[in-house]
Amino acid sequence: MNLTGRSIIGGQAAGKGESFRAVEAATGRPIDPVFHAASTDEVERACALADDAFDTFREITPERRAAFLDTIAQAILDIGDDLIVRCMAESGLPRPRLEGERGRTVGQLRLFAGVLREGSYLSARIDPALPDRKPLPRPDLRLRAIGVGPVAVFGASNFPLAFSVAGGDTASALAAGCPVVAKAHPAHPGTSELVGRAIAKAVAACDLPEGVFSLLFDNGIEVGKRLVSDPRIAAVGFTGSRTGGTALMKLAASRPVPIPVYAEMSSINPVILLSSALEARGAEIGKAFVGALILGSGQFCTNPGLILAIEGQGLDAFLAGAAKALEGVAAQTMLTPGIHKAYCAGVAALESNAAVTRIAQGQPGGETQGRATLFATDAGSFLADHKLAEEVFGAASLVVRCRDLSEIRAVLGKLEGQLTAALHMDEGDHDAARTLLPVLERKVGRILVNGFGTGVEVGHAMVHGGPYPATSDGRTTSVGSLAIDRFLRPVCYQDLPDALLPPELRQANPLNVPRTIDGRKDA
Repeated sequence: MNLTGRSIIGGQAAGKGESFRAVEAATGRPIDPVFHAASTDEVERACALADDAFDTFREITPERRAAFLDTIAQAILDIGDDLIVRCMAESGLPRPRLEGERGRTVGQLRLFAGVLREGSYLSARIDPALPDRKPLPRPDLRLRAIGVGPVAVFGASNFPLAFSVAGGDTASALAAGCPVVAKAHPAHPGTSELVGRAIAKAVAACDLPEGVFSLLFDNGIEVGKRLVSDPRIAAVGFTGSRTGGTALMKLAASRPVPIPVYAEMSSINPVILLSSALEARGAEIGKAFVGALILGSGQFCTNPGLILAIEGQGLDAFLAGAAKALEGVAAQTMLTPGIHKAYCAGVAALESNAAVTRIAQGQPGGETQGRATLFATDAGSFLADHKLAEEVFGAASLVVRCRDLSEIRAVLGKLEGQLTAALHMDEGDHDAARTLLPVLERKVGRILVNGFGTGVEVGHAMVHGGPYPATSDGRTTSVGSLAIDRFLRPVCYQDLPDALLPPELRQANPLNVPRTIDGRKDA
């Protein structure tokens, strides 16, 4: 493993700013090498190269862009075990989790390669001219989607591969024909450099403009601010805290030409335990819940942070099952000292709340480890104190005891936007579920049954998004093939000669892409 600690701008090493080191998550000790933040002029150069590359990159054939994504996927696999070893050190995450995340990262790239080859993402539409129409003739109208321009992507702390340098934002932006300037998360710069070099290698191997991809390092916020403020950046992809996401949104909105920020921020992912299911298998659900709660030390954006259920023997069985499972859980290393500190503060705030009772707690751990904890309160107290609905990022969850279904509905109605909601139900709960579905549809991006939101399938029908503050734009998703739509915009061509039209809109359809003609699919 030969790391340079340098940013990558147009395929070349760079980095003239302040120096910093990664920190080993398990011990807090610094790890070599020294990394160098990008300077102001280097950020500007990366954005200029991306802008220069845009018109060429967006017009290469879908097949050529698909081959580029496939090449990136293979280049990441070719890094081998060095990638996993470095990522384990920087994140504290175990090998099986990271090997799975690498597979997901490669899978996302290949998914978008398939999207490009299929062609529907272009939204090609044709309304042929109707010169004899009365009282006015109709012009020839043709529409396609094109990339919005260079995209700034911010790496996430909790997914150092799948939501970072070559993660879903980068994959979908490149698929849309948008050059990417990625800002590495300072918690895993070595992992980021290895992946960034793999992308730069693929750019060169596919003979693409050098500005198609750049990677910038920084240990603070200045590089990110300069990146979002640069007039050549057309959109932003971000996964992280609400504080960070809203700061970027304000910065992007204050530009002379505002741009969209697609930020995935915070969610407590309510889990509703309905009566028949609780009575039949309350203890079993409690055990399964603990497995989801502690996954990744609770550092998933979809971990179950809120449980809603009607008081009774079924809920008592759930709590007993959860408490028994939780008491034997070992403390787990958290991603960064800052995340660990914030988690401990969130747990302490719940501990000190007079309306909250601690139900169970996992085993104590070291200075960098989070101790899983389960709390409970009643619906009245929850509704009266908005702080009880705040996310505690880590393996902590709050059970809300409700008197009846209307109280569950009242609690759901007061929640902010969420990424997921889960219903645990049996056939006897269908009427209750039917009552809750309308409010859930207004609050979340994904509703699931007899499971938990952890484990986001990468596919065509997946939504990983939700109303604010789960995401900055609830109409979008950051996972799945629809993620490409964030970085596309429609262009209409009226009466343009066939020879001047883009290939997908020409009469002969040389790319053989799916099209609609007069609102109907072209046979």
